This record gives sequence, C-alpha cells and structure tokens, in this order.
Amino acid sequence: MIRIDNYWENPGVLHQNREAPRAHYIPFADADSAKTGKRGRSPFYMTLNGTWKFRYVSSVASADETFYEEHADVKAWDDLIVPSCWQTNGYDQLHYTNIKYPIPYDPPYVPDDNPAGLYVRDFRIGGDWSGKRKYVVFEGVNSCLYLWINGTFVGYSQGSRVPAEFDLTPYVREGRNRMAVMVLKWCDGTYLEDQDLWRHSGIFRDVYLLARDRAHVRDVFNRQELTADFTQAKLRAELATTGRLDVRAELRDAKGHIVGSADAVVDGNGVLELQAADPVLWNAEQPYLYELYVYGGEEVLRFPVGFRRIEIRDGVFRINGRPVKLKGVNRHDSHPELGQTIPVNHMRKDLELMKRHNVNTIRASHYPNDPRFLELCDEYGFYVIDEADLECHGVSLAYSGTEGAFHKLSADPDWRAAFVERAVRMVERDKNHPSVIIWSMGNESGYDGNHIAMAEWTRERDPSRPVHYEGAAPHYKGSANVECLDLESRMYASVQAITDYAVSEDNKKPLFLCEYSHAMGNGPGDLADYWEAIYAHPKLMGGCVWEWCDHGIKTATPDGVPYFAYGGDFGDKPNDGNFCIDGLVSPDRKPHTGLLELKKVIAPIRIEADDLAEGKFKVTNLYDFIDLGHIVLHWAVEEEGGLVSQGDIWQLDVKPHGTQTITVPYGLSGPTSGSRVLTLSCRLKQQTCWANFGYEVAFEQFVLPAVGPANTGARTGMRALDANEAGNVLTVEGFDFRYRFDLGKGTWVQIAKHGVEMLHAPAQFVIWRAPTDNDMYVKRKWIEEGYDRAGMKVYACSWSKQGDNAVEIDVKFSLGGYFKLPLLHGLAVWRIDGSGEISLRAGVEVRENLEYLPRFGLQLVMPQGNEEVEYYGLGPHESYIDKRQSVRRGKYLLTVDDMFEPYIMPQENGSRYGTEWAIVSNEQGMGLKFASPAGFSFNASHYTPDDLTAAKHGHELVRRKETVVHLDYKMSGVGSNSCGPQLLEKYRLKEKRFEFELVVKPVFKEDE
Repeated sequence: MIRIDNYWENPGVLHQNREAPRAHYIPFADADSAKTGKRGRSPFYMTLNGTWKFRYVSSVASADETFYEEHADVKAWDDLIVPSCWQTNGYDQLHYTNIKYPIPYDPPYVPDDNPAGLYVRDFRIGGDWSGKRKYVVFEGVNSCLYLWINGTFVGYSQGSRVPAEFDLTPYVREGRNRMAVMVLKWCDGTYLEDQDLWRHSGIFRDVYLLARDRAHVRDVFNRQELTADFTQAKLRAELATTGRLDVRAELRDAKGHIVGSADAVVDGNGVLELQAADPVLWNAEQPYLYELYVYGGEEVLRFPVGFRRIEIRDGVFRINGRPVKLKGVNRHDSHPELGQTIPVNHMRKDLELMKRHNVNTIRASHYPNDPRFLELCDEYGFYVIDEADLECHGVSLAYSGTEGAFHKLSADPDWRAAFVERAVRMVERDKNHPSVIIWSMGNESGYDGNHIAMAEWTRERDPSRPVHYEGAAPHYKGSANVECLDLESRMYASVQAITDYAVSEDNKKPLFLCEYSHAMGNGPGDLADYWEAIYAHPKLMGGCVWEWCDHGIKTATPDGVPYFAYGGDFGDKPNDGNFCIDGLVSPDRKPHTGLLELKKVIAPIRIEADDLAEGKFKVTNLYDFIDLGHIVLHWAVEEEGGLVSQGDIWQLDVKPHGTQTITVPYGLSGPTSGSRVLTLSCRLKQQTCWANFGYEVAFEQFVLPAVGPANTGARTGMRALDANEAGNVLTVEGFDFRYRFDLGKGTWVQIAKHGVEMLHAPAQFVIWRAPTDNDMYVKRKWIEEGYDRAGMKVYACSWSKQGDNAVEIDVKFSLGGYFKLPLLHGLAVWRIDGSGEISLRAGVEVRENLEYLPRFGLQLVMPQGNEEVEYYGLGPHESYIDKRQSVRRGKYLLTVDDMFEPYIMPQENGSRYGTEWAIVSNEQGMGLKFASPAGFSFNASHYTPDDLTAAKHGHELVRRKETVVHLDYKMSGVGSNSCGPQLLEKYRLKEKRFEFELVVKPVFKEDE
C-alpha cells in the first residue's frame, strides 16, 4: 500500500505546496510571439501533453508504493494520452447521475475502494532554462492529485476545474527528469462537485511547464475606470512580483498602435496606470479588444483588455450605460468521445453555432471552463457568467427532505475555507477577461454562511462585476441575508412568476433566469412567452436556456450500430437515465429544432406590419450597441409556393433600440389563386468570423391582403356514384375510385383510385402521442386514464344516399381504455361525393375532470411506397402550437424520412402545425390529399406512436415500410415541463366540446 498522508478526506487540507492562484497567462520572450497567443512559440513553455505511462487501480489501497520512485519500472504499463478522461478510454465506470451522489453521503469520507490513476512521464530540461524557476501547471484534474518529481513528494491539490501550479525548482535538474502523479476518483471535494453530468476522472485538461525569471511578474489584475461619458479610460494594472523588478506596460489598440504606456520598479506589489482617450468600448456585439503587454526581465505577458462598465441602476442591468438583455444558454464541457476534454476547435464550433443562433450569453455551468474558452469568448463577443466549481445538490436527498438539509454544508464552518477557495481560484484566474460580466457562487448548494463568505470576498476583490447565486432564492429557505448578492435569480420560474416579480415595486434587483425553458427532447415550447415578458419589463435581464448540448456518449451496439448512450446504458448506478439528453444541439453539434426556435425568438431585429396594403413596416433594432448597417433586407412574395416578386433593401438606418419605418415595393395587383406570403429576410452584408455573407440573422412573414377575386375554378368530376352494402361493409364506387367502409367498426378499410390502393390498415381516431421528455409528469395521468390504450366503440352506424352523386355515413362512437369510463364520445359524419372527395365532420364531447388530451385526430396507414410528402403550411421543420416561431409558411416537398426528427430518446416528433393541405403519395404522385378549412397538424412517419413510446434509443426503432399519417384537429404543445413549469393552459387540448372538419381525396397529383 502506498504510504501517503490522507489529504483526500480532510476538508481542512485543500492543498500542499500549491502556488497561490493567479491570472491566466503564458510568458513569452517578445511581444510579437505573445501576440500570436501560440503557447508553443514561447521558449519558456513546454507542454507535457501527450503519451504518459498509466495504470488504473480499483482502489488507492492497491497502488504500487514505489511507482513514483525515479527508477520505477513502468515499461509494461499502458500508454494514455494526456489530457483525457479515464472513462472514455476504457477505465473505470462511465456514470451519469444528476442529483444523487455516486458514493454514500458521509462527508468528508469517501469509499475505501477509491479508484486511482497512476501517471508517469519522463521529460527533459535543457540548459536554456538554467537559472530560472520551473513550474508545472495542471489546468484541470478530477478530483485530486498527488505529485512527485524524481521520487520526491512535491505537493497535493484538489478542486477539479481550476489550475493547480507547483514550483518544481528544488526538485528538477538539467537533463532527464521523471514526474509521477496519482489522481484519485473521489476526495472530500467530491461533495462539492455534485454537478448534473457524466462523472469523469483524470488529468482532463492541459499540463505544461513554465520557466520563469527569478524575479518575475507573478500576477496582474487589470482594473478599469471609465468617465461617466465614456470619453476617457484608465487602466490600473495591479502587479504582484516575486522580487524587485523593472516593469513596463504598453496598451495597444486592435491595430497594434500604442495608446498608453507606463513603467515602474515593483518589489512585491505595485500599480501601473495607463490612459486611453476616446476608448472603443467592448461588448458582445462589437468585441473590440485592446492588448496590454507587460514587460519584466526576459518575459512579456499579454492580456486582453475590453473597456466596459457593468452596473445595476434603477433595478436594471446595464453594460456601458445601456440596458442589456442576456440571451443565453447554459454550457457544460461535453464531448461525445472525449468527455470533459475539450479541444479548442470544438470550443470554436460551439461559439460559432451560438453566434449563428443569436445567443449572446453563456453561463459556464457549473464550473470555470478551460481558460482558452474565455479567450475565445473575449474574441467572438459573448457575455459570460463565470461559475465557481461548486454544487452539493445531493445533500437534500441524502437527508430525505429533512428541513434545512440542503444548506447543511454551506452552514458548516469546517467547510468554509473549501467554499471560499473555489470562488478565489475562479476569480483570480479569470479576472482579466472582459467577457466575464458576472461572478456566480456555484449552483444548487443551499445557502448560508459559507456562500455569504464567498460572495463577500468576491465583491471586495472585484467590485466591478455583480455577484450572482440562485441558491439564495427565498423558496429554498436558506439564510435571509442576501445583501452580498447583486442579482435576484431563479430557475424555471413561470412566465407569470417573473412578470409578478417585475411589476412589484418591492423588488429592487434585476431578475436573471439562470435556467429556464428546459430543452430536453422535443422542446422547448415556451420561449416566445418568456421573451414577450422579458422585453416588456426592464427589470427582467434575460436568462440562459437549459442547456446547450445533449450529453450523449458515442457508442455502438454489439452489431456495430452507432448511437449516443445516456445514463444506465453502461450499468451505472445510481443514474438519471436520459436526463442528460437535454440540449439545443445533439452531442455532435447538430442543431435541434429547439435551437432554431430560440434563434427566432431572440433575434436582434423585429419587423412589424404598419400598412400591408402600402408595403409599410416598422423595423426595430434590438441590438444594444450597433446599428443595422451590417444588414441587407431581402424581400420575396410567394403565392402557393411560387415566387411572384423579390428585391433587396440595402440601407437600414436604425440605431440601437431604435425603430424605422420602411417601404417594401412589392405592390399588390391582379387576382390571386391563393394567399400571397411576404417573407422579409435580414442577412449579413459581409462575412464574419462566425458566418458567411448572406447568412440570415432574422426573418418575418406576413400574409398579404387579397386583391380581386381568387382564381379558383369550379369543382369538376361530380359524376354519379354507386353504393352497396354487403356483409356489413359499404362499398362506394365512382368513375375512378372504389371505397369500402366497415359499418361494424365505423371506419374506412379501403380507399383506391384507378385500382391503386391507398390504405394499408383501417383508419382510426387517436388521442395518444409518444410522450415527449417534457410530458414526463403529465404522461402518468394520461396512462392512468387509459389514453395510451384508447380504442373505439361504435354505438351506431348508418348510411344514406344523397341524390345520385353523394353518400353520407353517420357513426356514433366513443374512445376509452380498459376499466375506465369512456374518455370521449363523438359523432362522425362522413360524406363521399361524385368527385371521390371524402369529407369528415366530427363533433366530440370529452369527459369532465380529465387531464388535457395529447391530441385528437385521424390516423391513416398508407401502403409501402408512399414516400413523397408535399404540403402547404409551416416548415420546413417540425412545429407545434407553442413551438412555431422559427418555421415559415410555404409549399414544401419532402420525403417521409425528412419529416422525422431523430431525438436520442424516441418521442413525438415531426408534426407540422397549421397545415392547409398535404399530399402523401408515391413518387409518381399517386396518393391521398388532405385539407381542412381551419388548418390541421400533420405528420407522416414510418413509426407509430406506440413504436416511439416503446423505444428507448433510436437504434431500437424498426422502420415500417408503410407510411403512418396523422391528421390532427389539435396537438397539445410541448412546453418544457421536464424541469420547467407545466404546459401553459393556452397550449393544452382541453376543450370539452369541439368539431373537426377534414377532407380526404385520392389524387394523381400530376393531373391536379
């Protein structure tokens, strides 16, 4: 057994010999190299990333007591790339849990069988580093580490997601050296790292050596002072040195011109002041960066400088004096193959996707991200809520709901140093990043004295940024002392709740929704409602959708079929199933339709009709700092999907928060054969670092007023038809069609035109949908009442001839499941005319005291080969009553497979709200046309609701050859109730009486 001190179960020992936290930087030899930001161009930097010798042991008690010795034989050990996570490399257990601790709750103790990873790496130090101090920096190690150099113990550190730096000078020599590291899976810090994520372990961020002058600039804190009118800026660079040192600083603008300089002799601590006249201010829309170069000895340090002022005035959150709405997402470090090891290009991909979808804010949930991520946020322009690596959510479950349990660790003074240190290490590392606008004291960890101490230290160290912590919200019943917090924060508060907060004069702080609109599966469906309230009330500063990405693990079935796994798929216990599949993008960063919805709802340009007949529109600029000079407005008029006219408006002179009336010269003339739709598309005039020229930032659509009579021809083909009953089946025949209606079952069993069969199975009324993730609570009530097993009972069915060219069929029916009263009763009146058109008029009465219905409509199963879908309505992607801002009206030609949205957990998907007509046919155009005077929700799929309900992963679905068509009177909304509030009343199918009209007609659409 290895002989080491047990620091990992002692909350009073957070480190041994670790350097004090400091700002993130890399020392360079000259300014030109420093400007590149390429660490490898510094002679004072040496990466230790790469292959290490590695051995995993299931318990620290089994660790080889000699492994860290200088001449230990590790040749037979495995090779492991650093940085990486054990679990994504086949070691230990892939494990996802949300709230529940993966170990018994017994702080500060952890299981005796505490897995350990033993790392050994040989490295060489050249003579060019002679006379310099040598340091090693571990950017991230989960959960704690012991460090040896050449067989000698150097130090210990815990706190997984902030750097640990050690002075190696006494331990290394010129030439070959050996570094040994032992990483433990669990330590007492594990109780403070109970975030909702996959529990990865190991050296998962970069490791590198630094050579420093004996006397060097150790830390820099760039504080800003801006005059009230923002015409003058002062930069106070607070320096900490390791000895007496001549220091010079230069402030350069984005073109490299020196705008200010200062020098001083600093011995320990000092200040350099630099002035900048008429500074260009930094914000997320114009992320203008100055650069501060600090020269000391042989070293040059470079820091980004973004001049901006963050303040709260009159209850309103402001940046540079202007009220700003934070349009954000929560983002975890998550990679489908690498776990929490995130390559820089992957970071860029996330940020570019966010920019393209109008996101301006990122909450670093729930820990500081890689420092290079913040550098990119400075550059691309994002507001960041930097969050301490602190969550102890599982405390509340450990005590089974005992009053006050949630606050137990925050109230325990023995843990105060551990709490406060997590704020200190975050603030000290990230204090110079202009993108960081708010400090967060962690997540879901109760609220008491330890949090208050964190917040008070943070405000004293950096009064220029507000301090946030949602866990202090009154409903948690923690400490009532919230004077140390600058913001009011809520998770998943309803639209009504945030509106009530905003209108109350008792509430003086701005309200931030740190989490809202849970984006799990098919959702979220309430974004438009939230943003209507946020824009209406200055005190509401915006929020961050939960969350950015699905945390699926890329894996494969035994047969080699790839899929994304979630909790429980690896035998992990406890687990929270697919609750980690809750993002706006898939694990491989393919946008879900929820992200498209977010893009539209938070778009920075709003266009409203002023006078459609005259072509006048009001354009409102919702950007906070830039005008619309970078936008060209493209307009197009379409009629039934065909282009009528188009043009461009190149000059939009709209100031930030301003409005301009424009005239779009589309003109209105001539009769129309249908409604004309105007689309206004706001596109980029120039290429940016995140999108190409012509990229669409925002759009609006308007139905134009009709002019003159519509060109609708009279109906033709009203020939006589025959109707005959035999064996309880009614056969209706016309010139080119043959239909059969089962009078006993009250439904159609055959629809054929020119002998082409268009029904594979009897038609049926349905109310069930495959529950979405956001239905997870209401579905219990649906199943209890039998919605999932509702079958049709026919009480009476009769038919009559209506002259020579029409037949009418009346069906009295109910839908219900076993042992429950019928859910609804209805009368369906079917009418067939001589043209072959089948019309339905259904009147429905729903039983009192029932939960709202998922849907009501008609399901038709069409034979194999009906793969072509053409429709006029909202598209091109799925839409629902509460999730339809991002779709646009038009005519679409798709395949059945195109209609499908492949959610990792199969569920209701692919519906098209507000469809006017649709045709499902074979490729030759032989199929069925559907229409309704009031519009309908339409879906065509190769899966039934039961297929989707039964499957837990996409690869479990068996694609049917037939096409399943749903024609719904209504479909209830999708909401965000997997973690958010219940579905809003206005989006529920809760009518107790309603009527549904539908027309079905077999067509050869090439002849239509």
